[in-house]
Amino acid sequence: MIIVTGGAGFIGSNIVKALNERGRNDILIVDDLTDGRKIRNLQNLDYLDYIDCDDFDAAIADGTFNVGPIEVIFHEGACADTMEYNGKYMMKNNYEGSKNLFHYCQDRAISFIYASSASTYGNGTNGFVETPEAEEALNPYAYSKLLFDRYVRKFEGEYTAQVVGLRYFNVFGPNEAHKDKMASLVRQMFYKNQETGVINLFEGTDGYENGGQTRDFIYVKDVVNVNFYFWEHPEISGTFNCGTGHAHSFNEFMQAVIDYNGKGRIEYIPFPEVLIGKYQSFTEADTTKLLAAGYDKGFTPLVDAVKEYCELLDNNEGYIRH
Repeated sequence: MIIVTGGAGFIGSNIVKALNERGRNDILIVDDLTDGRKIRNLQNLDYLDYIDCDDFDAAIADGTFNVGPIEVIFHEGACADTMEYNGKYMMKNNYEGSKNLFHYCQDRAISFIYASSASTYGNGTNGFVETPEAEEALNPYAYSKLLFDRYVRKFEGEYTAQVVGLRYFNVFGPNEAHKDKMASLVRQMFYKNQETGVINLFEGTDGYENGGQTRDFIYVKDVVNVNFYFWEHPEISGTFNCGTGHAHSFNEFMQAVIDYNGKGRIEYIPFPEVLIGKYQSFTEADTTKLLAAGYDKGFTPLVDAVKEYCELLDNNEGYIRH
């Protein structure tokens, strides 16, 4: 069996879909469907069973969880709201539950591939290399991810099974409708551009021109490929960047949306005070370690990925096709 936590979420549902395409449906999805919109992400997926995340976490914590042999756990479940400042909630949700699941996997020699985040590099002052010297957290979400990375690192050399943490950079693609303000700008601005002919980006900050802040945007299909590469190579453990290694400006990112729609212009809005000191104006994955581990599937060119996603936004409300 394969377990996907956060399996009704954005990246998790894409993983389940890709598992289905490989002929696998012996999948247990763990999630929280309080936001019922996520059910749409599950509609076209083929999986064995579903369990609520609170029930799952409790059973993992007290050792009563038992579904027979487990091949791998893809741990995507987390509160991913970078504007959530309830640190108690964030640590309980993202850190404590992950620790328990890590130990559950280690006690039973189960491969454990989990979602970390590029937010663990803070403002990127010390680069984007998977070393402690580069690590910094600008918000509770980032800190919860960073602390877990550091926790599993303490056990390196003692692992009974694979442990891989993937530091996701700016992921975009289908099945993110439920994420609202945390959804990618492609989703947020696609419909706005269609309706009004305008796309809004922040004015320049940190020395960048208007809309010139840059990020390492990675298509969700490529994120799935990276996850599967490590699943196929259980002898590899460690923390790895999951980005393309090539940063693009928000202007470039949104120009691809305008090009798809055949109309539109970018208008700039003042940089929000609430984000000052908490915003990454530049991210770019150092992919040296990932490539050295053997990953060779490449990455979808940004313009091609945006075009493919826009087609789904245009014709399928931004959801994966069956």
